[in-house]
Amino acid sequence: MSDKDTIIESLLLNELAKLLQEAGYRTNESEHNGSKQLLSASQGIGFAARPGNVVGEGMLDFTLSCALRIQGDLPAGLIPAWNRGKRFSRLSQHGDFLVLEMDVIAAGGVRRAHLLSNLEIWDHLLREFLLYLRNYREGDNGAVEDNPVDAPAQERDTQAQESS
Repeated sequence: MSDKDTIIESLLLNELAKLLQEAGYRTNESEHNGSKQLLSASQGIGFAARPGNVVGEGMLDFTLSCALRIQGDLPAGLIPAWNRGKRFSRLSQHGDFLVLEMDVIAAGGVRRAHLLSNLEIWDHLLREFLLYLRNYREGDNGAVEDNPVDAPAQERDTQAQESS
């Protein structure tokens, strides 16, 4: 069985660092509130990889987290609009920080390719996040309508009015 076919059920921090490096990221080990984490960057924005649930020395999951300092107030709809439109991440506000996070799970067993794919998703999410912040305008945020089921009925009504 080759390395790529090996089932990974937990990761050591140094194994996660190797995965990040394999995905093209530089990593530095750091300590935050008594816990070790990895620091890296993508799109010119720093992020952390923090262990989640730990069994023995290995972690069953980890969180990728990007915190940006906020200057001023955020538009009221910015966070909910992001969270409605994204499946793999969550956006929240913690004090003066806007935080984007994504959990990656190894528990139950996954292949190396699965973990690398999650890192690729994270990279895409960071890119989308930066564009989202740059282009966000309240009331015109590209979010899915609250009741998309009614859209076909509205289209029928418009077509009926145009044909009469």
